[in-house]
Amino acid sequence: MRLILYSKPGCHLCEGLQEKLEQIQNLSFELEIRDITTREDWFAAYEYEVPVLYLSNRQDSKEEEGSEKLLPRPSPRASVQQLEQMLCKFIQFEKK
Repeated sequence: MRLILYSKPGCHLCEGLQEKLEQIQNLSFELEIRDITTREDWFAAYEYEVPVLYLSNRQDSKEEEGSEKLLPRPSPRASVQQLEQMLCKFIQFEKK
């Protein structure tokens, strides 16, 4: 399983979410960070929305329409444990 975080440099919300995701220990996933300033289409889509988090069941980094599921944005006040619980719910839902 892979989580994709769309972010941009200097975004404190993005950095905070990334730090919390990296602290999760009871859930196995690969975290891919996508800097929206590196591609025009990402920037146009997420300029005012970052951080944006997607769940992907694909193991490679090739993009495929429909292979990524948008997750709700967690509160910046959410603890690492709360973030982990939210992710577990979505992962279990995807497996059904």
